[in-house]
Amino acid sequence: MLRLALYQPDIPQNTGTLLRLAACLGVAVEIIEPAGFDVSDRHLRRSGLDYLDHVAVTRHRSWSAFEGWRREAGLRLVVATTQGALPYCDLAYRPGDCLLMGRESAGVPDAVHAAADARVVVPIRPGMRSLNVAVCAAMILGEGLRQTGGVSKSV
Repeated sequence: MLRLALYQPDIPQNTGTLLRLAACLGVAVEIIEPAGFDVSDRHLRRSGLDYLDHVAVTRHRSWSAFEGWRREAGLRLVVATTQGALPYCDLAYRPGDCLLMGRESAGVPDAVHAAADARVVVPIRPGMRSLNVAVCAAMILGEGLRQTGGVSKSV
């Protein structure tokens, strides 16, 4: 199954939306700290509503802790970035891919870009800066799940 990683998230409402998305799609979430807000269970519960009971969330104290865990687990890192050269629909996703979303305010640093196995972009019209992080994650996760057969159909 695909995983969603959040690199030092800035905005609790976006994190809550992403946790809700992950719960609904059956995707585990990795939160890479430090975040721009308190990510205690109480604060996550406020932003994630009652969906937190339906999503596996792992907190990593730093980028290096996450990267060590990821490498040991053998997961491919797919970074969503405005600097990506490959449109997200053109990547061949694999079960176990870890989709990393950057900070809302600054994306990810060069060291994270360098660690990526793939960098994807959501193409947008010229002159537009970017889409909301939760919107991008939904688009990319949807495509990844479609390709890997991870989307379940409800009756």
